[in-house]
Amino acid sequence: MTDQPNRPDDDPDRQIDHQQETGLQRRVPLPAGYRQGVISAITVLLGFSLLFLRYWNFEVEGGWTVASILATLLLAMAIVLQFVALWRSLLPRDDDEPVYQVTLRWFLASIIALLAGVLLAGLTASHVFNL
Repeated sequence: MTDQPNRPDDDPDRQIDHQQETGLQRRVPLPAGYRQGVISAITVLLGFSLLFLRYWNFEVEGGWTVASILATLLLAMAIVLQFVALWRSLLPRDDDEPVYQVTLRWFLASIIALLAGVLLAGLTASHVFNL
């Protein structure tokens, strides 16, 4: 029996080195349940945001002020960011960890905008700001 030389394709160590040399990174899938959890969280906050925006724009008594318009714009921006995060989370490529991290950043930005809008709306409704 003669030893045949190994082909570079047969050696797993050489394959890893080749992937690192060419800049290709291995796919890092998310653990089971992560995507479903973030999709659920986004849809819950999206539902709240839409209902609060409806209440804030159509059911609250009083006139429009600069602060109430700013609160509405923040709420609208949060909703747009939530839609972007939801869209990204539904894409198949979001199952890779680096893409998922970017989706989470979009979602975090929407949470911050939502909190700022709700806080400003509350302060405006309680007449803390008379702008």
